[in-house]
Amino acid sequence: MSPSARLLKLTAQPSGTPTTDHPRPERLLRGNPLRETWNLIEEALPAGQVFCGVWRCEPGHWRIAMGPTERELFTVLAGRCRVHDARGGFEEAGPGEGIYIPPGFEGAFEVLEALTKTYMICE
Repeated sequence: MSPSARLLKLTAQPSGTPTTDHPRPERLLRGNPLRETWNLIEEALPAGQVFCGVWRCEPGHWRIAMGPTERELFTVLAGRCRVHDARGGFEEAGPGEGIYIPPGFEGAFEVLEALTKTYMICE
C-alpha cells in the first residue's frame, strides 16, 4: 500500500508536537493569538499540493488572503469562529460545522472562542 493510500484519523487531541506561530503583525486586527498546527498530510498533486491536519488557535482576529489556486475546507471540532469577506458579510461556525474558503478569497479570520478544527488546503 502506498503512503497516500493509508487512512488517517484526525482528532481534537492529536499526538506529537505542533508547529506554533502567530499571525503576521501587518495582518492583525485584534489580539496576537498563538496558533498550533499539526500538519499530518503534505502531498504533491499533479497540479499543486494538499495539506491536511488539525489546527488550534486562541481568540483573535486577522486578515487572510487565499492565493489564486488555494482553497480550504475546515470543520470545527471545538470553539467558534467567523470568516469575514471583504464586503462585510461573514459565516460563523461552531462544533460540527464547516466553512469552505474559495481561491482568491480576501477577508478576515476571527476566533471567537478557543478553536480546534480539522482542515484540508489544496493549492
